[in-house]
Amino acid sequence: MIKTLLITAAISGLMISGALAQATGADTGNNPKFVASQSSDQWVFSKFKGTDVIGPNDESIGGVNDLLFDKNGKIMGVIVGVGGFLGIGQKNVAIDMNAFKVVPAISGGGAASSPAAGSNDPTDIKLKVAWTKEQIQQAPDFQYFKAPVGSATNGSRPALPTTGIGGQRPSPLPTPNPSPQ
Repeated sequence: MIKTLLITAAISGLMISGALAQATGADTGNNPKFVASQSSDQWVFSKFKGTDVIGPNDESIGGVNDLLFDKNGKIMGVIVGVGGFLGIGQKNVAIDMNAFKVVPAISGGGAASSPAAGSNDPTDIKLKVAWTKEQIQQAPDFQYFKAPVGSATNGSRPALPTTGIGGQRPSPLPTPNPSPQ
C-alpha cells in the first residue's frame, strides 16, 4: 500500500512539473525560440541599413552598408560606406559595434534636426562615433570573404563551373545506354 502511494506521488510530481514547465514557457531543449515582436530598444536590419553615421561634431561620416555577424549571431562589426560621391569612390570600413553611440535621428544637424521634422519613433536613429571623417577614411578598407578559385564550396566536393548566366550550373549530360548486341 505504501509502495503504491509513493509511486503514485512520484508519477504525479513528474506530471505536474512537466505541466508547469509548459505553462511557464520554460525551455526544455527541443522547443524553438521565437521572438513575437520588436521592442522600442531593438532595431531590425532593414531599418539599420542606410542609417547615417556621424562624427563627434555631427558631421556626416557615411552610412551603414552591412553588418558582420559571427556564426553564433553576435554582431562583430558595422560596415560603413565612407567617402565617395553617390557610392562612387566609396570604401567600406568595418567598425566594432561598441564604438557606436546610438542617438536620435533628430539630433546631429541637417534638416532632420528641425523640430518640425521630429519623430517619436525610438527606432529612428543615427550612429555616432568618436572619430572624424578624415580619421575613418584612413582606416583599412574592409574586404568581403572571397573563396579561393577552384576550392570546394562545401569542403568535400570541387565546385562545379557555372554557365555565367545567372550563376546556374550546367545540367549533366545524359549517358547513352549501350545498345544490346
